Amino acid sequence: MNDYEVHEECMRLLRDGLPVPPPAAFEEGRDFLPLGLDMDGDVAVVTFLHQWGEASGYIEGWTFHRRDGEWRELGGGGGSAPDEPLARRSLGEMGRHLLKYGSGRTVRNSNRLLPWGAKFVNEARLRASAEVARVRVGKRILDVPAHGHVVVVWGARQGPVVEALAADGSVLDVLDLSRPAVPARAEG
Repeated sequence: MNDYEVHEECMRLLRDGLPVPPPAAFEEGRDFLPLGLDMDGDVAVVTFLHQWGEASGYIEGWTFHRRDGEWRELGGGGGSAPDEPLARRSLGEMGRHLLKYGSGRTVRNSNRLLPWGAKFVNEARLRASAEVARVRVGKRILDVPAHGHVVVVWGARQGPVVEALAADGSVLDVLDLSRPAVPARAEG
């Protein structure tokens, strides 16, 4: 996928939203699959899974800022996808209901004259266990797709608190995106 195709696909997703149900497999001739989308006021993020042959994939996120009624691309980045990235994992396999596996940050007011006063768009890529139906980010409720990947965007200095919700609305897990992820301690 070249830069033009990425940009056009992002614009389509920002305009129309993710397909319902989201794609669960790659289409013939396409090496990318939209994974997630989140909008919060004038900031947004879109994530894709890329697959090259039999190798494990690559997940990238692209951030956007709406100015003068138009979405403007700020930048993107990503990292390696887990093995079998489209397979949903259980709580037992993951160790908790929400895992943060990637994040990014781009400047949204790069046209300022002085270096201080920078404002950022932040994004976090999360994986939700099979028991999670939705995640709550402040007042926003995001449905968790069948593959379990969720992306969250914010423009505030502090990261939001994300709650993993069961189908009945009960809170299964809480993840504070302002804090670094802490790996589980090995029992020994």
